[in-house]
Parts: sequence; structure tokens; C-alpha cells
Amino acid sequence: MMTHFQKLGNPSILKWVSSYFVENQQKMGSFHVPQSQNPRLYTTKRSVLSQQCYGEDGVRIPRATLEEAQTALLEYLHSTRSIQFVDAENMSKNSPHFLRKLLKKVEIVKDVRRSMSRFLRYHPINEFEPFFESLGLKPCEYTPLLPRDLMFLSDDCLLLENYRVLCEFGVERNKIGQIYKKAVQVFQHDFGVLLLKLQAYQKLGLSQSFIAKIIVYSPHVLTGDIDIKFIKVLEILNGLGFDYAWIKEHLSEKEFYNWSMIFRVLKFFREMGCSGELGGLISQHPLLLFEGSSGRVLSLIAFLLKFGLRMDRISSMFLQFPEIQVSHFVSNIIRFFLFFQEIEMEVDEIGKIVCSYPILLGSCTLKKTSSLLHDLNVGKKRLCKYIQENPQELSKWGMGTRVRPLPDSGEGLESQKLKTKFFLDLGYGENPNMLKKAFKVFRGRGGELQERFDTIVNAGLDQEDVSKMIRVSPQILNQSKALIQSKIDILVNELGFPLSSLILFPSYLSYTTQRVRLRLAMYNWLKDQGKAEPDLALSTIISWSDKIFLSQCVNNHPSGPQVWEDLKAEFTRDK
Repeated sequence: MMTHFQKLGNPSILKWVSSYFVENQQKMGSFHVPQSQNPRLYTTKRSVLSQQCYGEDGVRIPRATLEEAQTALLEYLHSTRSIQFVDAENMSKNSPHFLRKLLKKVEIVKDVRRSMSRFLRYHPINEFEPFFESLGLKPCEYTPLLPRDLMFLSDDCLLLENYRVLCEFGVERNKIGQIYKKAVQVFQHDFGVLLLKLQAYQKLGLSQSFIAKIIVYSPHVLTGDIDIKFIKVLEILNGLGFDYAWIKEHLSEKEFYNWSMIFRVLKFFREMGCSGELGGLISQHPLLLFEGSSGRVLSLIAFLLKFGLRMDRISSMFLQFPEIQVSHFVSNIIRFFLFFQEIEMEVDEIGKIVCSYPILLGSCTLKKTSSLLHDLNVGKKRLCKYIQENPQELSKWGMGTRVRPLPDSGEGLESQKLKTKFFLDLGYGENPNMLKKAFKVFRGRGGELQERFDTIVNAGLDQEDVSKMIRVSPQILNQSKALIQSKIDILVNELGFPLSSLILFPSYLSYTTQRVRLRLAMYNWLKDQGKAEPDLALSTIISWSDKIFLSQCVNNHPSGPQVWEDLKAEFTRDK
């Protein structure tokens, strides 16, 4: 199976797909599920304040009190601070959180309006707070955006200038906050610059109402020169029969749109051979383009290419794409991939399944691995084999489905026979009670236990000696063949102990390699300092509890505790 990008398909396509995936995989890690929004362009709304008469603590604030406070704030902003009336009115009517917070600070004496006016006369407010709130931002959104050294809007003349340009152009005031949040650079343009940028898009044939809506969703089109990729995307979509109304309908202000990336995906679909069906594909699955600026699509393509799926198969997959959000599709495939890893399936076998059944894997949200192993009543090895022989069964193991145990394969009975023979060969005898205890102690199939036993014998020990070792420390066979080989290699070739040490101390194989290395490193240091018995037994060094080892060895030297901590940190890093 081909697993390298350079061997697959068009090299120019693969180059940008793979480079994009490497550079942006962290950003693609979290899959946001956007909600389709289609707000009206111009509406006459009641003020936010008149609709919310409750404080954050749930206590109802009388409507009359709120309206008087609103009027006092309007007078202060317009008459005292000389803010244009329409702006001051919008701020006073559409900043309920700020106004409630202000009311808590004011000592009301009969007349709310006069009490508020008196308070504001001697306690200037941070005008950016009600301003940003009136633009549609919540306190938690605008607090990080507040200027550090400014309180008055008049001190940021470019902010006000560009804000008014957007208002006059037709952008809803309560949407301008999203523009500021996504691209503050829009409000830093010098006088007249922003209007010229808006007019430049109009000259390209875009309507004012369309631009006013697009810049809410994608304000970065106003931060530099004309976004050529944005214009090219519009041209391609128009050529496929999609008008501006359709585009607006499928955009969301909760998303961030990278038009260069969207253009790449459109180009990719064309080069992949989807030109004839591209219009139908986008019409049926618009989120392929607009969800995460097509980042999910690129990550999916890169993932499939990594496993060797051919370009024509990827094209076919998209043309059969199910009614599911792209983020869910990608998440489902990754979930299956992790499941295959958890059941220890070979990489080549994983690749075969991913390449053969991408639609199946992306359409099903798999149960947890532990739940499946329990419900199927099966081990990892048999489950791998079953999936390879019956891949279609994967679709029946999704969330919310009832999973039935796999039928008995007969392997269990054969394994039990091999296990019984192994125990008899070890000298357990035919005593039923001894055999029963042995079955509880030893984990693994009969063939696996024999293989692990043979691994110790093949290292150079006598079979009778190994049998005695197993009877003394039966748990040492509850490890894989590879792990047993590794521990023996460390004992002999790294730590320099003779193989015969295992006969005296078979439990060595039960301890982690990190514990063994750490204990011996500490013991050797103490021995070099003359603070440890020179011939302490291996079993003593390793089997002592941490508390005893510290008191009997480590604390024998003033620097012992620090050296111990340093060695622990070192071995933890290495692990």
C-alpha cells in the first residue's frame, strides 16, 4: 500500500494539502459545529434594555427605573460628553449589563434620573464598555478588548470614524461588535480609507447589501488590499449557479472564513475530477466549503492520502458524501482510527479498512472501545480478525445501538486445553483445586503462556529452573513476550548482572524497568560515595518499598534525597 504523499496523485495538489495539514492540524483539532444563520439586514427593534428587566442576581428591576437610568445615561453621553445623539441613544438603549452595574453604584434618592445624573457628574464612566456592548458584544467578550489607557470614546477618533462609516454603509450596529472582535484592524484605518475599500468591492459588481453582510462574517476582507481569493470564490460559485443570496444564507457569523483556503478546496475538487458534479455536490453539502473554511475537508483529504487512498476514490467519496457535518464525519473517522489502535490492529490492516470503507467509518459514531469489548465479549486479537473478515459489521457498533456478543469461535476451548497441558507440564498435577488456582493466576491463552515460558528458557536458562521460577513467581508470565525479552536484556547487557540472577530473584521480571533502573542508579551512586553496603542483593535493592529504601539507603548521605529526586525526574523524562 502506498503511504507517502509524493507517490499519490497530482504532486502539486499533494504538496499544498500535506503542507497545510502539517501547519494547521492543531487548529483543526477541535471541530466546531456551526449553526446556520440568516438574519435580516435591516430591522426596527425594541431596545435590549426594555426586554430585560432582571439583574444578574435574578432580582427584578422595575421597568420605570431602567428607563429613567437609560435617559440619564443618554443625556450624559450626548450633552456632557458630546457624543452624537444617534450613537449615544444606541449606547444607552442597548447596554443593559453596563446599566445594571452602574445602578448598583448609585445611591437613589427618590428620583432615579437625577440621582444617576448627579453620580455621572462626579464619576466619569469608561465609555468603551457601553459602546462595545451596544455593538452586540457580551461583557466577557469585550472586557479583553477594552483599551488600557483610555476612558473616553473621543480619545479614539479612528474607532468612531470607522464605526460610523460601517453604520452609514448599512451594517447593523449590533453586528459591528463581531467585526471588531474578529478584525480590530478595520477600526484602525485612517480617515477615508475604509470607505474606499468598501467602494472598491462595489466597483467589482458586489451590491452594498451583500458587502454589508459579508464583512460581518469575514471582516478580514477589509484589512488589506482587495481579497482576490474571495472574489475568485464568488466568481466560481456564480459560475456554478449560486447567487449572492445563497452564499449569504450559508454563512455564519460564528465562523471565521479563510477565502484562500476555500478557493483551494474548490480548485482541488476541480483537479480531482469533480468539475461536472461540483455544483450538485456544493448544493447538497455547502458545509464542505463553509464549515471551518474547508479546513475540515483538507484535514480529511490529508488523512485519507496518508493511508494511500487514490485521488479518484477520494473524489468518489465526496460525491457520495452522507448527510452529516464535515466535522462529525472527520471526528468519526478519527474515532475509528483510535479504536483500531486500541485493539492493537496492524497499521497495514487499518489502512486497508480506511481506504475501502471511508463512508462507513465517517457516517458512524463508534461506541467506546471498552464498551465494545465488553458487549462483544471478545478479546482484542479475535476482534481484529473479526473486523478484517467482516468490516461491514462496524456500522452496527455505533452509539445508541444494541451490540450482541460475537458467536463462540471454539478458540476458547482450544486455548483452555493448551492452558491445562501447560499447567500439567509445570508440575501442578491433576489436582482440580491447584488447576483452578492456576487458571486465576495466569492470564493469557495457552499458546501465549507457553511462548512466554519458552522465551525465558531460550535466554539461556534450564527448563527445570524456569519451571521452579514460575512456581515461585507465577505472575511473571502475565507479560508479553517482547516485554520479558526487554527486561532480560536490560538485566544482563545494561545492568551487568548474570542471567542466573533470575533463578534467585524471578520476581525481577514483575517490576517495571523504570523502577529497576532508578533503584540501581541510586544504589550505585551511594556505593561510590561509600554510603551503601557493597554487596547488597538485587532482590533487596528492588523489592524494598520506597519508604524503606529511602530510610535504609537514600538518607545515608546528606545529598541523597536531592540526588534521588533528580534521578526520578531524569528517568521520568526518558520514559
